[in-house]
Amino acid sequence: MDLVIVGSIGYDDIQTPQDSGSDLLGGAAVYAGLAASHHLPTVDESPTRVGIVGVVGDDFSVYNQMILEKAGLNLSGVTRNEGKTFRWSGRYEGAMETVETLATEVNVLADFDPKLPDVWTEPEILFCASTHPATQVSVLNQCPGAQLTVLDTFMLWIETEFETLSEAIRKVDLAVINEQEACAIAGEEILPLAMHAIMSGEALHGGSGSGPGPRGLIVKRGSGGVLAMLPCGTVALPAFPTDKIVDPTGCGDSFAGALLAHLIGRRGILNDIDSIRTALVHATVTASFTLSGIGISGLSNIERGPYHARVDKYRRIVGLT
Repeated sequence: MDLVIVGSIGYDDIQTPQDSGSDLLGGAAVYAGLAASHHLPTVDESPTRVGIVGVVGDDFSVYNQMILEKAGLNLSGVTRNEGKTFRWSGRYEGAMETVETLATEVNVLADFDPKLPDVWTEPEILFCASTHPATQVSVLNQCPGAQLTVLDTFMLWIETEFETLSEAIRKVDLAVINEQEACAIAGEEILPLAMHAIMSGEALHGGSGSGPGPRGLIVKRGSGGVLAMLPCGTVALPAFPTDKIVDPTGCGDSFAGALLAHLIGRRGILNDIDSIRTALVHATVTASFTLSGIGISGLSNIERGPYHARVDKYRRIVGLT
């Protein structure tokens, strides 16, 4: 498998100034998987390239399963347990830079103990999306042969599971998190200082004496774009200036999925600044499509012509030929 994504699959109830919806297919693994599969399409009868590991309840509909399979995702790593599927409710207001969580129902995700299919334990890239840090550690231990390991997280785990989260962060090659999370981990308001402290291990539990953090760190800054610090250097890019902002849910996850899809097939990628910059361009543009509809609608309906036109426009904006 080229890319294995471990994370939540669920239902979202979302309110924004532009739209609202209930029982919407969501979850970190869903958004990341749909974005990745857009960039890693299955050709003819060739095997799927993106596998999902997660858990759903017995209320998870066949229709939603078909959406994921039709997108080209391999669901062999998804377990169906008795009980209800993970559910999240949130509300955005104003400029939609932050979200108010109204309810989180962990449900079957509470007891999730992921077991990867045997043939998935040496993926080219393993992405631990924003699920419990103990789950991330378990999955990382199951995949010693992964060529590139990547992690995202969530404020809840920073506040409640910092020691285990620190262990997970130290195990990965690359962390892809948002600005609020980076500053919270480091206890530092100045982002570049926070990033250096995480990468050195100083900001993690036990400090630098317990070992360094990831070799690379990519920070998603919402409307402020992205800042990446990697062995090959530092890259900063703006967000795509779209005026169609309907729902920011899943933008960070779709950003990560698109980013990782463009790192496939490139050994030593963290030392290749041109390839990293290209991957960040595609991640940024993909996230801008996610913004354009409620739930997954903006992401799942991307057409290749408009997508490539937007990539060309964005490259001109940032001065790339």
